[in-house]
Amino acid sequence: MAEVVRCALAHVRRPDLEISLLLTDDAELAQLHADYFDDPTTTDVISFPLDESVEIAVNVECARREAQAHGHAIRAELALYIVHGILHACGYDDIAPADRMRMRETERAILSQLGQRVAPVDDRRA
Repeated sequence: MAEVVRCALAHVRRPDLEISLLLTDDAELAQLHADYFDDPTTTDVISFPLDESVEIAVNVECARREAQAHGHAIRAELALYIVHGILHACGYDDIAPADRMRMRETERAILSQLGQRVAPVDDRRA
């Protein structure tokens, strides 16, 4: 996972940003989501930008389910979550359509550099 972090940080020109990763499960992500975003549902990744660092909590159970459902490696799905968390911490957003397109293009570019492939995020069905 260190290679994923380095590649993403290089891409956004923040190579010195300190990243802490928590690899966890549905229950813990749901608790963090509830505690910090007032939403008790589980999610795939949450990033917490701090002063000069970022803490990223990644849901391994969710990654396993998504990878199996979409026919790609769990390592690729985990890479996507880490990249997504880093991008959010570096000012990217995915709410407005233009911002979402920019974020998805950047995710694909970074994953491509890493040799990872995932099913297109916005094409997935819940």
